[in-house]
Amino acid sequence: MSTEFPWNEKNIGERIGKNLRQFRSNKGISIEAFANQIGVSKLTLIKIEKGEGNPTLSVIWKIADGLKIPITSLLSMESTVSIARKQDGVKLMSNNKKFIAEPLFRSHGFELYRGYLQPEAEYASEAHQKGVREFVTVMSGKLHMEIDGETYELDEHDSIQFEGDRPHIYHNPTTNSVILHFVISYNHQ
Repeated sequence: MSTEFPWNEKNIGERIGKNLRQFRSNKGISIEAFANQIGVSKLTLIKIEKGEGNPTLSVIWKIADGLKIPITSLLSMESTVSIARKQDGVKLMSNNKKFIAEPLFRSHGFELYRGYLQPEAEYASEAHQKGVREFVTVMSGKLHMEIDGETYELDEHDSIQFEGDRPHIYHNPTTNSVILHFVISYNHQ
């Protein structure tokens, strides 16, 4: 394990499971009630809590939204000094493996991620909890963002911000991968 980064990919499933169990227990929610609340099977949550599951990005979002916590709270990424090295990072994948998000840092109501969208791929994000705002910058490539039925075209180094509490779609219209940096801001009401 790197001394510069508080986790590594080998124990991330166990860490998510331990943190999920802790947050759920602290809120006094049974695993069955939580499964029904977030629309994830009880068996899946049991496996995750035991550290046996490898949850997709969509499932991790549902868990975090259901607990009303940032995703990185499940990953225990807190430290006074951290370096997020690409080769050491956790990679959260969409169901179709076309979108990869790497949590980088979390601090006082926001999370910073690096994202990769495969050529000619699309990632449809479910609505996040109320008060979530996203800030996305295209670091390399071209991105189309669909929000509320309207499409926004972004080129390299363009940025967009929007309320994340509605479904939104990331689309790569090119034959090259798109690299993104995005910030998720939590403004709980």
